[in-house]
Amino acid sequence: MSRLVVISNRVAVPKQGESGNQGGLAVALQSALRQHGGLWFGWSGETTEQFTGTIHDAEGAGITTATIDLEEQDIEEYYNGFANRTLWPLFHYRIDLTEFERDFEGGYQRVNQRFADTVAPLIEDDDLVWVHDYHLIPLGKKLREGGLRNRLGFFLHTPWPPTRLLTALPSHRKLVESLFAYDVVGFHTEDWLDSFHHYVTSLMGGTVDGTRVTVGDRTICAIIAPIGIDTAEFEAAATSDEARFARERMYMSATGRSLIVGVDRLDYSKGLRQRFLGYERFLASQPERRGLTSFLQIAPPSREKVDTYQEIRADLDALSGRINGEYADIDWTPIRYVNRGYPRQDLAGIFRAARVALVTPLRDGMNLVAKEYVAAQDPEDPGVLVLSVFAGAAEQMKDAVLVNPYSAEEMADALVTALTMPREERIRRWQALIAGVREQDVFWWCARFLDALEAVKEREMA
Repeated sequence: MSRLVVISNRVAVPKQGESGNQGGLAVALQSALRQHGGLWFGWSGETTEQFTGTIHDAEGAGITTATIDLEEQDIEEYYNGFANRTLWPLFHYRIDLTEFERDFEGGYQRVNQRFADTVAPLIEDDDLVWVHDYHLIPLGKKLREGGLRNRLGFFLHTPWPPTRLLTALPSHRKLVESLFAYDVVGFHTEDWLDSFHHYVTSLMGGTVDGTRVTVGDRTICAIIAPIGIDTAEFEAAATSDEARFARERMYMSATGRSLIVGVDRLDYSKGLRQRFLGYERFLASQPERRGLTSFLQIAPPSREKVDTYQEIRADLDALSGRINGEYADIDWTPIRYVNRGYPRQDLAGIFRAARVALVTPLRDGMNLVAKEYVAAQDPEDPGVLVLSVFAGAAEQMKDAVLVNPYSAEEMADALVTALTMPREERIRRWQALIAGVREQDVFWWCARFLDALEAVKEREMA
């Protein structure tokens, strides 16, 4: 089996015996690398006065990592700028929040070149190279220009926007053309793949034949590969001592009330404002249920140097305070809003204690919290997943209670449905959901993508 080289913006350097509070993608990539062996390369998260290309090697929990430091200007233009003020809002259909600055794109291209120059000497002849996410779309082209001939794949973890939205980006054609340096390009859902197909056929004169997408003399394989979680690991985490302690803390704090939980990064794509308003509508329309539920929203901050995210935090602080001021009693607080992350074992215990999980993004490439919630449940008395129809996970998880997160009334109705659902129906829905989460786990996702990448060599040799 060929060695795997994973390249992503940030690298989560794991510590032996610690799961930490890493995001779902970090955990998924660690699981894939443990299974296949290889190297994980990316930015360390640290700054340096002058970029030198110095590589920091580390070993931990079966993972080999190699990281580099970036200059302050790189971070501002590439990460805070083009990645998170331009591509992230645009790819999540928020053109109203998208900023177009030439300096941002200049930094984006410069950092991608620095990644290419630094990682290329680390890649061996038969390695499979797997690049991840919107931060590094041009990296494949820059590696090819440097002479790399390895099989090269790219996976997009965000949505791919409709053509009319994407064309708002001044360099949209250059961005899409760079994807044709890869051999395999992966998307989470059919919707995102269809949007990519539409751009290629309508604006680039390309053709689509099954998974083969051709523009000019270059053909790539574009596939659907919805990411999963390390299901067995998370199910085990839900029965750990740490999870049991967290679960008991939840039961004690809820004092017999039904616990509703949300766990999301603090991001406008997660629909947290709309979720709070939906819960407020529930309280307003169901006066007899006030005091019988407790809503815990965990929202660790992200991208705090981007103004939009500071505004989100201030808005949610004010909104949760208003709702609590309107509906709280001397022995009951409707919303508990926490701006910090928790280790995975603790989250598993919190999920297991929750009667309902609200996973209601306005737009999401996949959303692994939905799958983690299902994996954490007690098979004899599972909770109910309320899931946005605009999450990529909705394509796989049709036995969740699907909801339009923009409608406060629909959110309130979904909460009533979830809280009053008979145990037999909860078990039936959970059994269907967990079957999919177990079958299409992170190893299935990894195999699906890497099998397509391995097949590139076979086609060329045929």
